[in-house]
Amino acid sequence: MRSTGLALAATLVTALTATLLGPVAPAAARPGGPPRPVVTVAQGGLRGQETGGAQEFLGVPYAAPPVGDARLRAPQPPPRRPGVREAVQQAPACLQFSPFGLRDPLAVSEDCLYLDVYRPRTARPGARLPVVFWMHGGAYSQGTGTQFGGRTMAELTQSVVVSVNYRLGQLGYLGLPELAEANGLTGPRSGSFGLMDQLAALRWTRENIAAFGGNPGNVTVSGQSAGSGSVCALLAAPSAAGLFHRAVLQSGPCTLLRTPDRPRAEAEARAFAKEVGCTDPGAVASCLRAAPGPALVEAARALPTSGPASGDGLLPVDPAAAIGSGAWNKVPVMIGSTRSEARLFVALTQPRLTAEEYAAQVLATYGAAGPEVLARYPVAAHGSPYLALSAVLTDSSFACHTAWTARTFASQVPTYVYEFDDPDSPTLAGAQVPGLDQSNAHSAELAYLHDFTMGDRPLSPAQVSLGTRMKRYWGAFARSGSPVVPGQAPWPAAGPGATVLVLDPAATRTTTSFEADHQCAFWRSRA
Repeated sequence: MRSTGLALAATLVTALTATLLGPVAPAAARPGGPPRPVVTVAQGGLRGQETGGAQEFLGVPYAAPPVGDARLRAPQPPPRRPGVREAVQQAPACLQFSPFGLRDPLAVSEDCLYLDVYRPRTARPGARLPVVFWMHGGAYSQGTGTQFGGRTMAELTQSVVVSVNYRLGQLGYLGLPELAEANGLTGPRSGSFGLMDQLAALRWTRENIAAFGGNPGNVTVSGQSAGSGSVCALLAAPSAAGLFHRAVLQSGPCTLLRTPDRPRAEAEARAFAKEVGCTDPGAVASCLRAAPGPALVEAARALPTSGPASGDGLLPVDPAAAIGSGAWNKVPVMIGSTRSEARLFVALTQPRLTAEEYAAQVLATYGAAGPEVLARYPVAAHGSPYLALSAVLTDSSFACHTAWTARTFASQVPTYVYEFDDPDSPTLAGAQVPGLDQSNAHSAELAYLHDFTMGDRPLSPAQVSLGTRMKRYWGAFARSGSPVVPGQAPWPAAGPGATVLVLDPAATRTTTSFEADHQCAFWRSRA
């Protein structure tokens, strides 16, 4: 099963890639309008802007630019600056190693270690509001925090929302010992620079979020897909202890998104360095730091990006193993998936799959178990080979691994499990395939929780209502560690009955049949 999960993660990389924006000009004054909000952080003043019932501070540096000789090194603190910095324009995305979904594909830069902060309009220093710290997904190779606005969440739930960029691809995850040794760190040696960025952003949040009205003692780390894999890594990283107090994992269970070990990470890194033309062990670090950014992206085109590696000083143990052993940063957990996760991947890679091709693929993938898989997932029962294969991959990967990961959490900490199930949900803009039902696919829930820029169409009124209920559940969990919302369906903690909250526009409800619905007993026997 581990190889199946890694293959699915690799499919996402395959299926789903300038110039740094100049200094932000001061926003035009609004005659007669209220003064724009200003906060003071460790690096100086920030002048944000008010939008509706929320205030936003955009493009805030949490680390120094990782460019030039700072490329492929641990992040350093951002410089202090006099005066007040304009914080009304989002920063570029980090360099994309498999670009997908950016409004402006040229709006990327290696100088990308920035975050956006959203707070309720009435928030003031000392308000001690809960903090939601969001990490975007994208197979560790694409995406940006700027696609996930937090204005609505902040206003509705009276929380402070932080959305971060972190280094991607081989600039974020390159397990070469020469790079780890060259970092000059006094702490753990590692090539997981993206994970180091996330830790740096959490430390910045701990130091500065009170200025926005947030409570540094109540931070919820949250992420989807590779962002959820990043949450798994933070749960297992000793240096992350105390930086957060709750965790939300969306469509990225820890038992599915396993980390590569050091030998595998090093082998992948050396293959990448060779593709760049950096083969001299004594000069590989300087060679990689001198290479043009586009050349790095080109070299990575046919090579995997596996995310943070385990077995080094930063992440000593694979997160799933650490959580299973009980040696992790224990906090209350919310975890879930969408009803038909794999529809996105199958639509992007095999949209016109025939019945014969479906059968051949299942037999080739599952060997002796192939005939039983075909019997359990017949094309006739699903309506098409596309839907049948989507069900096979959804159940064997995201759904059942969500259940299994949740059971491990629930034996140790309060754990709340959900399934997003809107049979008419939008999908990602640019990912639609005519004639295919892509509802409930991977990433479908994002438009319901964020001011999301990648939905293929606006939400209907019923879907907006579901999104409001979801935000309130998430906000209650961030506030207290328990998603109890007056007037909404109760959400009990997971226990022996494996209770799951089904997020459906028609009727949010609980179920104990999640594992049976996804045939998890069968898939467990194949693990």
